[in-house]
Amino acid sequence: MSLDRRQALQQLGLLGTTALLGQQVTAADAVGWKLSTFQLDVTPPVGHPLLGISFSPSTTLLDPLEARGFVLTGPEPALVVISIDWCEVRNDAFHRWRDVLAAAAGTTPERVLVHTVHQHDAPYFDLTAQKLLDASKPGGRMLDPSFHEDCVQRAAMALRASLANRIPVTHIGVGQAKIEKLASSRRVDENGKVSFRRYSRCTDPVLQALPDGQIDPWLKTISFWNDSKPLLGLSVYACHPMSYYGGGEISGDFPNMARKLRDTSEPRLFQIYASGCCGDVTAGKYNDGSKGNRPLFAERLAGGMARAWADTRRHPLKSIRFRNEQMILPHSELPAMSEAVLQEKLNNPAFPIGTRAQIALGLSNLKQHADGHHIDVPMIDFGPAQLILLPAESFVAYQLFAQEQRPDSFVVTLGFGESAPGYIPTNQAYKEGFREEHGYTWNRPGAEDVIQLTLKKLLLG
Repeated sequence: MSLDRRQALQQLGLLGTTALLGQQVTAADAVGWKLSTFQLDVTPPVGHPLLGISFSPSTTLLDPLEARGFVLTGPEPALVVISIDWCEVRNDAFHRWRDVLAAAAGTTPERVLVHTVHQHDAPYFDLTAQKLLDASKPGGRMLDPSFHEDCVQRAAMALRASLANRIPVTHIGVGQAKIEKLASSRRVDENGKVSFRRYSRCTDPVLQALPDGQIDPWLKTISFWNDSKPLLGLSVYACHPMSYYGGGEISGDFPNMARKLRDTSEPRLFQIYASGCCGDVTAGKYNDGSKGNRPLFAERLAGGMARAWADTRRHPLKSIRFRNEQMILPHSELPAMSEAVLQEKLNNPAFPIGTRAQIALGLSNLKQHADGHHIDVPMIDFGPAQLILLPAESFVAYQLFAQEQRPDSFVVTLGFGESAPGYIPTNQAYKEGFREEHGYTWNRPGAEDVIQLTLKKLLLG
């Protein structure tokens, strides 16, 4: 990048700062790393709002939601990874998870990777947005703060309890498998007319017949071992985790079913599933929304997890490094996303709760950035494999770009970390009208430049 371009991006607020936390762990010290795992139920009570029904109260519990995580303790401050069966956590809710789990693990918040799988028949947490709704003239409820805090505290308790059962980690495993007939790009090209109309469910035969488009077909699994004993498998696949949704049922959808299938078929292994960067990747081409698709997708996903496990190659754990990049994704420049306009709409009782909740999310994002809010992008480098957490609904192109930086390694990228920005399209997707078609994009164009620079620093710096 030229100096002039770098300076221009800095002036626009599009470049963040760099932080390197932790140092190289020597091969002799690597045996000091130990692993513990924890899990807890995070199912909301029936009646709690869900994103899939536009923040209206849920009516039924279909299947429980879980949070599963692990802690690595050793020569450096602890590292924590947790995957939660919720739609999103953002802004102060996201930081609450990190702060409390960091205190429980005796580490710093940057070293806690908080990820949500992003099912839509699940709750969605932004504590500031709820406060904004509370203060508005019509009021409204999109979440229960007390339930959120209860889950955070129980997660901390589970984490602390797990530390009594730490097991030495001697090897890291990597394996991958292709999954077919599950993921497809939202982007479609109908005879030169580009749109993003292939949503999580799609009934248009013309759109169903079009190619998959840009996806990452590989499910990747990182595993931890004590000599020949497997301890944990973290599987990541980039596809929006919805089959049918929006009927008021609390559900973890097909990823939850797939994980349970793997729990049964491989009971000795602690299974964690996480969604990759799939802001623009859904099951749309293969999903007409019928209920029979959920178990079918679960079988395809579980089959990919099983094949990735069978493909696993073990490597001695010689080092663990942690890096953290701080980046800024400025709030949308559109007049309609200004504070005055959003506040006026929030106070309008003519809008339903689903609309007003999304307006509150936009206001929450704006207020965070008014305080100079940055987003941490952490990476855990295990030597043969790297684990990265990107924010929100990052597009799959960012995941593929990360892999291109280290073609000699096993780069695994999670999406849905700090989820305040909403969709994070590529520059090309902005030009093609994604924001106008989908909305729910709180950041301005140019994010691709920031994310690519961040990934280069993490992987090549």
